[in-house]
Amino acid sequence: MTPKQQTFFRTRLDSARGRVEETLDFLLPTGAGAQGVLADAMRHGTLNGGKRMRAFLTIEVADLFDTNPERADRVAASVECLHAYSLVHDDLPCMDNDDLRRGQPTVHKKWDEATAVLAGDGLQTLAFEILAAPETHEDGEVRAALLLSLAQNSGLSGMVGGQMLDIAAETTASHDQAEIEKIQMLKTGALIAHAAVSGAILAQAKPTDRRAIHDYACDLGSAYQIADDILDVTGDEAETGKALGKDAGAGKATFVDLLGLEGATVRAKELVDRACERLSSFGPDADALRFAAQYTVSRRS
Repeated sequence: MTPKQQTFFRTRLDSARGRVEETLDFLLPTGAGAQGVLADAMRHGTLNGGKRMRAFLTIEVADLFDTNPERADRVAASVECLHAYSLVHDDLPCMDNDDLRRGQPTVHKKWDEATAVLAGDGLQTLAFEILAAPETHEDGEVRAALLLSLAQNSGLSGMVGGQMLDIAAETTASHDQAEIEKIQMLKTGALIAHAAVSGAILAQAKPTDRRAIHDYACDLGSAYQIADDILDVTGDEAETGKALGKDAGAGKATFVDLLGLEGATVRAKELVDRACERLSSFGPDADALRFAAQYTVSRRS
């Protein structure tokens, strides 16, 4: 990206971050006593920074179709709640066993494992509650479509299923490209695809436009995961805010392991180029989405 394009993208990303964090602050629970402790843990797991790339995708796609911004912010918040739940659970000792997330103690370290499990559960159900509420859209069919998309992309056929495949791959001696692509598409790409497509569902966009957005987001999601795998090898923990170098030790199935750093970098660039091509029908109105794809492989955190 040129400096001008970087400034444009950063401005849009910062705007989306500000909008969704304000909405999350409003929607996340507060309380006293034991339930208040759980509410605090949920807020910690969600409002502790982050790029908010998924929220950005929802908001940008909704804006592409001139959708009500307050509705888009609610849908973006539901995506971030679902994503936060997955991170809270991923950080647990039975999964990735991480002490830091975005430079802060993970939920199970700040509280305990039981609280972390319940905080993740609470964030997952809140994501669906937000979408089911009439404030998100007055048309029940639109709300149902949003709920179905989130369920399909976050459950067995999406993120959770991908996580299981990722765990199973740790005990497999070798992995081919098709296996790694499937793991990464489900583990990371599925929720990213939902984030983008949910903006089009909210806008009641025509099927061809939804398909173009979906295909763009799938390519972006795969590139995003490859970039994460590269950062696990080459990144700086001070920039990423989490422990690095864990993939190789755990026997993770990654493109870095299969193709090496150079080959994985080339593959990520190919995916970004293809993602941008998917948006050709939208013209310059989709530039922010194109720049997001380019940013995916140049980020340092």
